[in-house]
Amino acid sequence: MKKRILKFVNSEADYPVITGLASGLYPMFYYYNSNFTQVNSFYQFFFFLLVYLAIPVIVMLSISFLLTKTTFLKTYKKQLYLGVNISWFGYLLMISTIGISAKYLFFIAFLSIICAIAFYNFFKKIVVFQLLLGLLSSVMFVPILLRHFSYNNQWLDQPDAIKNVTFKTKPNIYMIQVDGYVNLEVLNKGYYDFDNSNFNNYLKTNGFKNYKNYRSNYFSTLSSNSSLFAMKHHYYSEPVKAFNELINARQVIVTDNPVLQIFKKNNYKTHLLLEHPYFLVNRPKIGYDYCNINPSEIAYNDKGFSVKKEVLKDLQQVLSQELVSPSFYFIEKLLPSHITNMSADWANKKSERIAYLNRLEETNLWLKNAIEIIENKDKNALIIISADHGGFVGFNNTKESATKVEDKGLIYSIYSAMLSIKWNDQSPDFDYKFITPVNFFRILFSHLSQDKKHLNYLEEDSSYIIIDKGAPFGVYKYIDAEGNTVFNPLSN
Repeated sequence: MKKRILKFVNSEADYPVITGLASGLYPMFYYYNSNFTQVNSFYQFFFFLLVYLAIPVIVMLSISFLLTKTTFLKTYKKQLYLGVNISWFGYLLMISTIGISAKYLFFIAFLSIICAIAFYNFFKKIVVFQLLLGLLSSVMFVPILLRHFSYNNQWLDQPDAIKNVTFKTKPNIYMIQVDGYVNLEVLNKGYYDFDNSNFNNYLKTNGFKNYKNYRSNYFSTLSSNSSLFAMKHHYYSEPVKAFNELINARQVIVTDNPVLQIFKKNNYKTHLLLEHPYFLVNRPKIGYDYCNINPSEIAYNDKGFSVKKEVLKDLQQVLSQELVSPSFYFIEKLLPSHITNMSADWANKKSERIAYLNRLEETNLWLKNAIEIIENKDKNALIIISADHGGFVGFNNTKESATKVEDKGLIYSIYSAMLSIKWNDQSPDFDYKFITPVNFFRILFSHLSQDKKHLNYLEEDSSYIIIDKGAPFGVYKYIDAEGNTVFNPLSN
């Protein structure tokens, strides 16, 4: 290896292909190492090969061709190669980390010129350094890739024959998920200390039943929703410290899951209405009959928030057509969201609480509009308003939740979630079992089928967290089935 490197460095040859590959190899693997679950489709793989490797190589080959035609440029070929190489390396690294920024583009251009002028004699050594960075990054990528291909979806298997359940009643079901909206009973105390009585009264007046002490099983949107639609616990699928996002969570949510299978078996038309394409960034096959976001609208390296849809307008458009019954609508609104993910001087628990509550009032208005739109068109609708997790108010940022805490108020701030339902008929006598999302659809399907036997297989109503500070890294049970805060490492 050493001899080959020295031969390359001391050679008079230009090696445009290697120079092009060197500028894109590390940025590409950096992106994959940091965001694999967002780019783990073959479509995106070919996109990254094109943008990060093929185009830089084509550019370098074009420069090599120009050098054979222009005598003047040959004098400055090292400067030209290095300047273009650093430009591509910096640009690709920028879009792999912060996205396109005019300020950083100017800085990259300036740095490229300086390097081309001052360090052109070290051109090939810089290329070698880039290649070594890319090699190291590719080695780090191997465990992620192996973990992806060894993924086992057996956790989705149901313990009974609920997939064959037959509904006795088939109302149109509208599930409105508001991100990070804590339970109405929690809002008026503790770290939130907010009077939400006006909205509470609005819901009661309009026939909604609020479910006290409802909370999520998991702390993030992907982990919570994948468990919701699977009707099973996943326990984060044995996370590793460097990469702890649930594998294939998006496929579970939007491609295929027991809930969608059951709705389709009962001849429901299914509708997915999203504000942002966060569930769609890795281009999973959409298993719903209708989705308001087309994959062609999403960039191949999108983080999930560049596209924003007016969900209520899309809902109105769908409902303006002939109402197809029975239908299931999953409507996601990313408000009031949670406190910031960023660790910064400006981010503190007081200012984040105020910002959260301002967004919550905005969410209340949005929910009123959503309810009005649905009820104007569908008088017998079954309307569910739920949240995926809590708002994290009381922390300075969400990252602090990965540190072990014993404060019950902080723990419940992570998990407390809203659940209010307007039943199209009498609520079931077992609706007290609505405690966490993992059992939500099993309970609902028991009601629709008028068959309580499926309640014999409810999952444990516990809440889980991934901890990496204050305790050994791993998954811990934070709240047990009785609602007590605990700190028990997961044994399975």
